[in-house]
Amino acid sequence: MHIRQSIIDTSSLEGQRISQLRAAVEKRERGTILASKYHTAPLKIAKAFPMGDALGVIVMDVSPGLLSGDRYELQWKIGHEAHLFLTNQSFTKVHPAPDSMGGSAIRQSFELGRNAIVESMPQPVMLYRDAVLESETVVRLEAGAVWMGAEVLCPGRTLRGERFAYRSYKNRLNVYDGEELIYAQRQVIVPEQQLLSAPGCLAELTHTGVFYAFSDRIKACHAECVRSTLEAIPNRSGHPIQWGVSLTYKHGLAVMAAGTAAWLIQEALAAVWRMLREEMLGLSPISF
Repeated sequence: MHIRQSIIDTSSLEGQRISQLRAAVEKRERGTILASKYHTAPLKIAKAFPMGDALGVIVMDVSPGLLSGDRYELQWKIGHEAHLFLTNQSFTKVHPAPDSMGGSAIRQSFELGRNAIVESMPQPVMLYRDAVLESETVVRLEAGAVWMGAEVLCPGRTLRGERFAYRSYKNRLNVYDGEELIYAQRQVIVPEQQLLSAPGCLAELTHTGVFYAFSDRIKACHAECVRSTLEAIPNRSGHPIQWGVSLTYKHGLAVMAAGTAAWLIQEALAAVWRMLREEMLGLSPISF
């Protein structure tokens, strides 16, 4: 499988602080191994460890977080039959961006070979006051491959009075089945211009999260299992949560959730992930 070096367009990033992480994992007789890696500060692979036939990888940011002008580029190549579990060490913290700067950006790509599996369960994204973040993920799947990923978005440091005080957040996800684009998501949040607390929008809710699963293995029954899993989550006094589940146009399943705390959303999305891990992959639930 040939890795596409041009997935992430860096032509507009001249003069910016670019940190790169590129890694390839492959299936061997003893399980999935880290076949190659390359990274530049402040990104690094802090730890890689076996998880049965899968490989667990923890990504570390050794800086205080994303400063204005920072660009993180991460490329993951997952070989045929390989299995990668991916997370990071702590919250992704996005610092303020002065008006004269373009803010921060994260570009991430995944290329999955035949029957490869990726489980991407990072810690939440924390947008500080006046932060600007553009996030883009591209996923390419071959036959039988499975990509599952979650993201939780915090409105700011709420204990410091920050609630939707960031300047803007833009998020994009493109998923390809072979060469066919099967899912395209675009999200733009500009708190100063939008009535986020209005009825019909977030109302009293503050934190949001999404969970996606894409594979030609996904069936309608999996969406019903996800709904049953979310309905079984215990009520948390004083912490309401709302969620929705939908099959996508082709080979996909999407979960959206909103609540009043990051841990609440993480709990719900982790429950969905563990259930699908068992139902779709036949693997035991794990904690992280």
